[in-house]
Amino acid sequence: MIFTSDNASPVHPQVLEALHGANQGFAMPYGADPLMDRVRARLREIFEAPEAAVYLVATGTTANALSLACLAAPWQTIYCHRDSHIQMDECGAPEFYTGGAKLVLLDGADAKVSPEALRAAVESTHQGFVHAVQRGAVSITNATEAGAVYGPDEVAAISAVAREYGLPVHMDGARFANALVSTGASPAEMTWKAGVDVLSFGGTKNGLMGVEAVVLFDPARAWEFELRRKRAGHLFSKHRYLSAQMAAYLEGDLWLDMARAANRAAARLSEGLLSVPGTALVHPREANAVFAGWPRAGHRRAQEAGAAYYFWPDMNATLDGPDDEILSARLVCSWCTTDAEIDRFVQLVRA
Repeated sequence: MIFTSDNASPVHPQVLEALHGANQGFAMPYGADPLMDRVRARLREIFEAPEAAVYLVATGTTANALSLACLAAPWQTIYCHRDSHIQMDECGAPEFYTGGAKLVLLDGADAKVSPEALRAAVESTHQGFVHAVQRGAVSITNATEAGAVYGPDEVAAISAVAREYGLPVHMDGARFANALVSTGASPAEMTWKAGVDVLSFGGTKNGLMGVEAVVLFDPARAWEFELRRKRAGHLFSKHRYLSAQMAAYLEGDLWLDMARAANRAAARLSEGLLSVPGTALVHPREANAVFAGWPRAGHRRAQEAGAAYYFWPDMNATLDGPDDEILSARLVCSWCTTDAEIDRFVQLVRA
């Protein structure tokens, strides 16, 4: 009953098998391995983007920070939601790798940025005034940190505002696969066709050991990304072990199968919890995360039986206190979350 995060899950066996295969013999370093050629070709095919530049890094923070460094100058802004990962969970990495670009924080329900909020923020960023930060890039997260999903039309509406002001758009897709299968859209419809310039394409939260792809739909940005990746110390010498993971991930659409499994598990968990008196969702369940509140007594039973998850948004909440006080939590399902552990968890909450 582990619901702390999908990145706490094990690696899919097919990925481990691919790593074992990649470990046979010698291969050229630094991304010149044949597996990387397969990965690049497959991602271009998946995204219907034959000219896209594709690179691999080991963490989502690296993918986001280096991508944004290619989009925003040190004296510019990065418009993002105040609950976004780049704001809350990356220890200033975007600011560091951009050389000081300022995160301008936007509000919005379920950690989603609205076109109206973006427009207001852009308009309030004064231009041609040497004492003020200048307009830079826009970053959205799909699925969001509150488990919500932007559909292609929503992405396009945000991108349209960005385009009016000449601003590039980055998508943090640490859970891109979960968002995609939730909408039924194609990868192209969710990204470049909707105006996204650069995508951080997640893998670690969806069954990989540790690899993310950066997809730059404008290949003119490729050389800068390569230089920034090297300068930042994120160009892997034995790159084939990144390539092998991503190749296995994309083979036979494993990435989509794992995301569907995680989303289905979250739907079952959500339905089960809502059947418990006193339980309500804090955010809509749209991908593989459930945000819900229920009485402390249910939390106590579940955690004493070994369930693991985070209280949310008050991560300092405790099991001490009145049994009937409602405490909210975040529960994240992974590709291998089972019906049995979900049903057991719901039973403990209800008992």
